Amino acid sequence: MDEAGLAAFEELRPRLTGLAYRMLGEVQEAEDAVQDAYLRWSGTDRAAVEEPRAWLIKVVTNLCLNRLASARARRETYTGPWLPEPVPAGADGLGARVLGPLETAEQRDSVSLALLTLMESLTPAERAVFVLREAFGYRHRDIAGVLDVTETASRQLHRRARQRVASAERRFAPPGERWRRLVERFLDAAIRGDLAGLEAILAEDVVAWSDGGGKVSAARNAITGRVPAARFFAGVARRVVDRPGTSLEPSVEEVNGVPALVVRVDGELTMIAVLEASGDRVTAVHAVLNPDKLAFAARALSRSGRLPGPS
Repeated sequence: MDEAGLAAFEELRPRLTGLAYRMLGEVQEAEDAVQDAYLRWSGTDRAAVEEPRAWLIKVVTNLCLNRLASARARRETYTGPWLPEPVPAGADGLGARVLGPLETAEQRDSVSLALLTLMESLTPAERAVFVLREAFGYRHRDIAGVLDVTETASRQLHRRARQRVASAERRFAPPGERWRRLVERFLDAAIRGDLAGLEAILAEDVVAWSDGGGKVSAARNAITGRVPAARFFAGVARRVVDRPGTSLEPSVEEVNGVPALVVRVDGELTMIAVLEASGDRVTAVHAVLNPDKLAFAARALSRSGRLPGPS
């Protein structure tokens, strides 16, 4: 590939990867889709491409649509709840290259684990329209060209997608510093096994998901309610804290654009938990424990300046 063609692709790579990650919820799958687009780009007559960005967005979107079919089949047989792969910012910008542009509130919200999880309920076409419209601000006329549908069909797909996620979208989240303090309070109470402290910051109807993928111990179903959720997370912390000779390293890091709880045991990343909040109450917890899904996060955090958790 000539230097101009390579430069054009590399300039768009973060946007393409951010699109693919929002479509698929998995880092390696997203990177593979973008690499496939690169191969197609290198083999096409670029003189015939009027607008490289539009051409590549269309190629990546359709590659993701094809991958979603097989991904859905895998997730139907997944052990326990399936959660998207968490992506920390990381000091070296590794995470930022996966998340793509986060310049607007809509772009930041579109990579939240909560919304990515909700988007699993959408059809592939609904998900594509939702991502292109909500995260990247595409007009329906342009989306219609990407998906080879009419503008009316694009609007209908977007309306259905909005209706499906609207009833369960993330509730009001406190500003960053208040959110961070809430995460730290949750962490402190869990480590100390303080059930009363946990219950004090959990909403009555809190829902907790834990994704172990059958690789590590995790709840097979969502845990609903303040008391069951408090007992679950206190129990998880107790199993680690009470283990002789074990070094627990909790911290608060930025993951998918928000402060999240990161736990390392003997230097190995073992859990990332992202909290949703309404005011000063935790309304939902998405805890990823599957080591396969933490591999990328471990690399992204390896050179990150970490904020220490409560002692």
